[in-house]
Amino acid sequence: MTFPLESLYNWYRDIVANPKYRWWVIGGTLLYVLSPIDIIPDVFPIIGQIDDAVVITLLATEIASLLKDRNANIKQKRSDQAAADQAAESVDVNAVEVG
Repeated sequence: MTFPLESLYNWYRDIVANPKYRWWVIGGTLLYVLSPIDIIPDVFPIIGQIDDAVVITLLATEIASLLKDRNANIKQKRSDQAAADQAAESVDVNAVEVG
């Protein structure tokens, strides 16, 4: 059994990874951070900013992970393309031994 916060974290990661909902979740997260309505109101010093800091950290971590995966995919496509180009440039020769 997972903890409720771990389940919430896994749900958030999964939905941010889904391209269909990604921008809606990012926008909703930013709206939550900028909104005066929070789980813990910001009028309480330090404690009120903790939930905002956690949400911002979570969002930054997931966006960094998405960018890292995207860059890895781009590098993979480039190396695959370079290998295909190199294979297209090679010439097969049927050599026959003489003598």
